[in-house]
Amino acid sequence: MSYFDFSNFEISFNNYIKYFLGKQLDDASKNDQLNAVSYAVGKYLIDIGYDTQTRYQENNAKCLHYLSLEFLIGRLLSNNLLNLGIYNRCKKFLEKKGIDLDFLVEKEPDPALGNGGLGRLAACFLDSLACLNMPGFGYGINYDYGLFKQVIVNGYQKEKPDHWPNHRSPWLIRRTEERYMVPIYGRVEGSVDRYGEYNPVWTNWALLIGRPHDILVAGFNGHTVNYLRLFTAGASEDFDIDIFNEGDYFKAVGRKIKSESISKILYPSDSKESGKELRLVQEYFLVACSLKDIIRKYEMNHDSFDHFHRKVAIQLNDTHPALAVVELMRILVDEKGIQWETAWDITQKTLGYTNHTLLPEALETWPVSILERVVPRHMQLIYEINQRFLEYLTVRHDDVTIESIAKMSIIQEVPFKQVRMANLAIIGSHSVNGVAKVHSNLVKTQLVPEFYKLWPEKFNNKTNGVSPRRWIAACNPGLAGFITEFIGRRWIGDLSRIWELETYHNDPGFLDRLGDIKLANKEALAALIRKRLFLSVDPHSIFDIQAKRIHEYKRQLLNVLHIIHLYLSIKEDGKDIGYPRTFIFAGKAAPGYHFAKLIIKLIHSVANVINKDPDIRDMIKVVFLPDYRVTLAEKIIPAADVSEQISTAGMEASGTGNMKFAMNGALTIGTLDGANIEIAEQVRDENIYIFGLTVEEVEALRPNYEPKTFCDEDPGLRRVLKAIHSNRFCPDEPGIFKTVFNQLMGSREYYLHLADFRAYVTTQEKIGNDYKNRVKWLSMSVKNIARTGIFSSDRAIQEYANGIWGIDSYRE
Repeated sequence: MSYFDFSNFEISFNNYIKYFLGKQLDDASKNDQLNAVSYAVGKYLIDIGYDTQTRYQENNAKCLHYLSLEFLIGRLLSNNLLNLGIYNRCKKFLEKKGIDLDFLVEKEPDPALGNGGLGRLAACFLDSLACLNMPGFGYGINYDYGLFKQVIVNGYQKEKPDHWPNHRSPWLIRRTEERYMVPIYGRVEGSVDRYGEYNPVWTNWALLIGRPHDILVAGFNGHTVNYLRLFTAGASEDFDIDIFNEGDYFKAVGRKIKSESISKILYPSDSKESGKELRLVQEYFLVACSLKDIIRKYEMNHDSFDHFHRKVAIQLNDTHPALAVVELMRILVDEKGIQWETAWDITQKTLGYTNHTLLPEALETWPVSILERVVPRHMQLIYEINQRFLEYLTVRHDDVTIESIAKMSIIQEVPFKQVRMANLAIIGSHSVNGVAKVHSNLVKTQLVPEFYKLWPEKFNNKTNGVSPRRWIAACNPGLAGFITEFIGRRWIGDLSRIWELETYHNDPGFLDRLGDIKLANKEALAALIRKRLFLSVDPHSIFDIQAKRIHEYKRQLLNVLHIIHLYLSIKEDGKDIGYPRTFIFAGKAAPGYHFAKLIIKLIHSVANVINKDPDIRDMIKVVFLPDYRVTLAEKIIPAADVSEQISTAGMEASGTGNMKFAMNGALTIGTLDGANIEIAEQVRDENIYIFGLTVEEVEALRPNYEPKTFCDEDPGLRRVLKAIHSNRFCPDEPGIFKTVFNQLMGSREYYLHLADFRAYVTTQEKIGNDYKNRVKWLSMSVKNIARTGIFSSDRAIQEYANGIWGIDSYRE
């Protein structure tokens, strides 16, 4: 129950329709109604937000600032109503007016502020910070367009603009009283100060303007409301008006457009130099605006920076905000006049860095030439930081080798000079964490072992988590109400309580009702598939789902190999596969990742053949749901029987989809990779389907990997590869999948698809047989739900708060 008066909601709703829109309710459109409900909810958020900030100030609280290029927050109305505790009252109020709240919720667009797991994790963390009544705030960019809207044309991914109406969003509060000047480009001139010391001056720069906008983030039960601060980029009016007055109107407008492009789109293509530069400018813009805002708030209550790191914690979500190391040093040294050693001590104690990947291509490096052009003073400071670090290595550590120094240097010398952003983040932070036990260990032993040897105390693990409010209570209300009926509703704010559910894992009546809830969710997803794809699937079949970014290491291709194997086993061998299957894929391929886009085409081509083949008798259906995003995930995840988490061992940092699926009762088929390992530890081997090579076995096999050996030894695999190499799945486009065949059969096939094929097939056979025993399957499902309390983002945030940030909980 919420502690505030719901009558205020009714007044706000009616006033918005009457006075803001100037309409009668009967004349209001569905969009008007959505905005009116959002406005009424927003008034609660603002009031609680003011009380929250007062509470933090009265306690002189240390605050956490989470810098991330992505925040995949999803729809906000249903989540806010749930967290405020007024969803049902709002629904009943609207019903009396003839308005369907569920319809309005479905009408709300997803904010285009993120793409994948990195951004969704950041959103879950903000939810948990507010739920735990902790002073934690997000900092990002107010993009007009997301990565892209995925459409499928003849099986091929096509990209369209993904616009969300941020300028009209009822959730976006424009902070018109604040704006931040961000210098960019120009040059650095050497001079001396009054003491004769070298005093570099950054001059002849252009100015960007960062305008903050806030999205309020409600904690569960409505005690705390924090905010996500997003910055919109614009040109300096003074800078442009000078050009305008000189008569060069096109140049004036052109500079304005170029400046505003910084917050126009998430992740501009970096295939060309101009795209690389824009991406770097985005990262610097985020960092510069964020630090100016953080320091402004700090200086409101402090006259010096002596206590800065005691009152401010900044977490870098991957390497994208790594320039915060340099920008904070620039502000402290250049603007605040603080001595280098003191400024460096403050910087290191303030910043923490989360690594999210072991993939080399995801570890950012920036050409020195671009940094010198875009942020010349920062490049100068990077050289200084690196020089002092290398001197520290050589003077204090006699056992450091030339090779290790070369690896730890911020500057990569060959094949051309680049700045290693991960090295910068590690050197400039007091904490470096991975996001799953195996990932954190690989960071220490494979990714940056030299840094771990130098500073073992810096490195730690913080296994990811997801918000149970969003990923059970909001997206699966049938299951949420069922859980609450048996163990009360405390689990929503404390997922560790959900273990109490396991008491019922052998209760026939309980299991029957759980099965009915799963079937209802599958029926809803089947209806969605029928509506969007004009394809009928059987809700009583096994819903085997792989929903995630399309990438070779995530191995959607291994899934497809197995589907082809099943198809050929039925069609050519007359085999009984155990139970009808519906294989559902969802995910986007990066626009420039051509092989991943070819995998999408292969999925559609295989689906086109199988779904139309009368010999299969609906034993297999293959589905690809386009334009995967939070809203679609909320429909897919509750309906899953089987969760596909089949990445090559040692490649997935953690994963959070695996946690969401398990929380909703799906059984995982996966490798010992990322958080799968910890899920297996919790649910036990008998309630999860683990297969394939371990991290150690992958490392041992790669140097001598010969795919042909596995093909020669496995007639079933050989038949599958022959089908791909032929035109069986592409009669109208002959030869298009030979690239897939050649990739799989190449000795440098890094992701070892064929090495894990037979183990995957065998494990899938076991799934088909186990599913026939409905009681056993549902009992396993209960154990997955009940044993995943540790994967709440509340637990993860508490660990960050205690082990890295040093922030506390504040509640009235």
